[in-house]
Amino acid sequence: MAWDPTLYSAFAQPRLRPALDLMARIEAPEAARVVDLGCGTGNVTRILAERWPRAQVTGMDSSPEMLEAAREGGGRVTYTLGDMGGFTAPEKLDVLFSNAALHWLGDHAALFPRLLAQVKPGGVLAVQMPHNHYAASHAIMAEAAEAGPWRDVLAPLAARFPVSDPSFYYDLLAPLSQSLDIWETEYLHVLDGDNPVVAWTRGTALRPLLDAVAEPWRSAFLLEYSRRIANVYRPRADGRTLLPFRRLFMVVRAN
Repeated sequence: MAWDPTLYSAFAQPRLRPALDLMARIEAPEAARVVDLGCGTGNVTRILAERWPRAQVTGMDSSPEMLEAAREGGGRVTYTLGDMGGFTAPEKLDVLFSNAALHWLGDHAALFPRLLAQVKPGGVLAVQMPHNHYAASHAIMAEAAEAGPWRDVLAPLAARFPVSDPSFYYDLLAPLSQSLDIWETEYLHVLDGDNPVVAWTRGTALRPLLDAVAEPWRSAFLLEYSRRIANVYRPRADGRTLLPFRRLFMVVRAN
């Protein structure tokens, strides 16, 4: 799947807030090795480097386009291209941080214990993932995927629910950790522009569907999704649109 850094960054501020909320819950004053897994354009990675100015900070992502944008941002960070699912730290980490990335990977029952094993005893695995796949923005995506000749290709992609309930992660990680802080927050994003929920999802959840089909299906599917979204997410009296968005957080201190 190809990523568009410009499109993703169009909502940089509302996407940044959950990362800052996650970072605020991490207690690791003397971290020496920090990795941002799924670092994207590096805006959060650079803040991690400011938080731990004496640490070796690495940002890893699977998208060359995102990493190119990250390197252009400068900062005291090393960026590396790689597969998040196969990530292995050369040395145990003090902080393994991942913001809005791990929901793209499957088999969390195997993935999360393996990631926690990359963290030294007393170190922290800190993760934020969208948990919004039952919301109208995604339900309508599934409806639109079923509504045209693209159905056989897009319906299986739209039906994917990658993030489990908090209790799943608690049962999985509590036996492997000294402590586990897990919570959910629903943000109410205030968006500007014409049909802005479509613009939001085009930068993330809609991307694999648009990449899976060629024209004219791509434009026709996007038009169908846009029409349905506009009927549900209507502008308020001031012209802005509200997007409720639920996210799952966890801060795990390794055994």
